[in-house]
Amino acid sequence: MSDLELPIRAATQTAIGHGVTPDRCEVLQDGSTLVVRLSETLVARVVTDRDGPRQGSGWFARETAVAQYLASRAAPVIPMHPELPPGPHEHLGFTLNFWEFVRAVAEPAEPAMVGATLYRCHEILSGFPQPLPELGILTETLSLLEELEHRGLVSVSTGRLLRDHLVVSLEVLGSFPSQPLHGDAHAGNLLNTTRGVLWTDWEDTFVGPVEWDLASIIWNARILDEDHRTADGILAAYCQAGGRVDPAALQQGLVARAAVMSAWYPVLYPNPDADRQRKLQMRLEWLQHQAGS
Repeated sequence: MSDLELPIRAATQTAIGHGVTPDRCEVLQDGSTLVVRLSETLVARVVTDRDGPRQGSGWFARETAVAQYLASRAAPVIPMHPELPPGPHEHLGFTLNFWEFVRAVAEPAEPAMVGATLYRCHEILSGFPQPLPELGILTETLSLLEELEHRGLVSVSTGRLLRDHLVVSLEVLGSFPSQPLHGDAHAGNLLNTTRGVLWTDWEDTFVGPVEWDLASIIWNARILDEDHRTADGILAAYCQAGGRVDPAALQQGLVARAAVMSAWYPVLYPNPDADRQRKLQMRLEWLQHQAGS
């Protein structure tokens, strides 16, 4: 049995149990979460990292609630599939939910559309009625660091660097106005589709300053690639759509984003290739420079 056979069976049997018969099995993403297309319109997301740092289905339930709330208000998001209950579902030991298939186009999303659609999501999310974790991914990462250091996956010096930045970031970001956010607003979590630019993957949603999401979406362009035109275009479009950006909150968001991503590297990339290792080293060196300045 392959590693994917059981989670695919869980998704297929769950769909059939709700009256939807899959007619294909097209793997779209294979990571800690498996994304598999089961029909012309149906996509399943299955949590395959069952021993990972996130246990239970509470975080998946938050994603489901946020995604439904946004889609019901015509936000630029990939909607959940209307023919199945929203879930999250649990079957064969896997947690999963179901989404509509959207067709991506070859052209990358324009910075103006990225900024405008993120603002629209923030605008709608500001009215989300259910409680969400405060600065969730930052507090979660502090706890994760302890486990990673205990297992020898993060050195003592790196752990100290990341912890110091996270502690400061929690204090600083906690002093700014906050609201419900995407939580992991990087380029991999939006698609340029035949329906327009759509956001997806709301599993990290939490309450914090909007600058966290903005820092997340511009981090690679601004810091790794030095593509200031793209980063500035996203920020300008966000403001033109009606948003406001505090430069101090944005800078602290960039620092916090680098610390969070560096801490999660051993979880997300247990066997990083040379390019992944290079990017991690660049993040750590950048964080060391921020600490020095």
